[in-house]
Amino acid sequence: MRQRALVGMVLLGLLAAGCGSDDDSGGGLAEGILLSAEGNRLRAYALDDIARHQVVVPSANDAPGAGRDINGQICITADGLRFIAGEDTGQPVIRAGWGLFDLHGSRVGDLSATQVGKLAPTYQGGDNAEPYGCGFLSDGRLITTDVGNQAAGPANGQVIIWFPPFDEPDPAYCKLDVAFGTAGGVYVDADDNVYVASARETSGVVRFEPPFPTSNTAAGGCGDTDSTGAPLASGVQRSQFIAADANIPTPNGVVGTPGGSFLVSSIINGVIAEYDANGTYVRRILEPPAGEMLGPDPYSTGSPLGIGVDASGTVYYADLGLVVSGTRIGPGNRTGSVRRIRFAGDQPQAPETFLVDLNFPDGVGIWEP
Repeated sequence: MRQRALVGMVLLGLLAAGCGSDDDSGGGLAEGILLSAEGNRLRAYALDDIARHQVVVPSANDAPGAGRDINGQICITADGLRFIAGEDTGQPVIRAGWGLFDLHGSRVGDLSATQVGKLAPTYQGGDNAEPYGCGFLSDGRLITTDVGNQAAGPANGQVIIWFPPFDEPDPAYCKLDVAFGTAGGVYVDADDNVYVASARETSGVVRFEPPFPTSNTAAGGCGDTDSTGAPLASGVQRSQFIAADANIPTPNGVVGTPGGSFLVSSIINGVIAEYDANGTYVRRILEPPAGEMLGPDPYSTGSPLGIGVDASGTVYYADLGLVVSGTRIGPGNRTGSVRRIRFAGDQPQAPETFLVDLNFPDGVGIWEP
């Protein structure tokens, strides 16, 4: 993952494959879309046409000097005009963070994006600076997660709250946690409870409860500092909501459903599990076929990392495409995909695939008109 500093406003749409926009005014989307990061680029998929997709933001490698390296969960503003995504072009020379983008066009095929802001915090010692999760509180404040050490070593991931406006230089922030173990996806419920997945056996899904800081000052609830000198909150309430167990040994994504339950993805065993409103296990809605083992070939049903749910309850997931190579488990070469699970009579159906042969698809975001 790499990152480049934002200098002014960078127009990306004309460089995106197959997407000359007729509407550069940011008038809003006319159809439901799925956004997903893969190979450091951002793709869009039409929810009503599984075959229709485009590159919205090319990677820095795709478009040297103008592209952007996009990663992680995608969070679209309620009006469909802007989105937040991990942006780490040129890392480590320039600090990684989250990019704020204006979204132009109305339909998949004519979308483009303009980067208008950058949210770049400090990172703890030994942290590789991997922005991942994001979620908006009801008043527009933003929650993000920085992964930290991925599998072992000190827990140095971060959970951060950001204060609008986000399109000005150096947006203000306050850290809620600087010792979070392998921080992953974020989900914010209607009461502004924040759920963060932790892919460590001792954590699972952690819930942070409001009130949260309202500014990066002591008066706003952010009176401490971390080891980097950055603002740090004290007294934020957090608790384990769902424990990592045999169903979800490596929780990576968490999302709420229209019915009030929760879905948690676990990448190592290829599972998406459902939990009720109290965090009690209900069932698996995705798992590899009986007897199928991860090996030189990925699970036939994929390795779910980022997940999202639309208003109908359809589940979308970024399949990282894990394989085993010697003693190493990791993404294969173009083994990733983007998929969805629809339901019939409350029963999950076999996954449907939007696109295959992807490298490192790791996050999703959904917008519906």
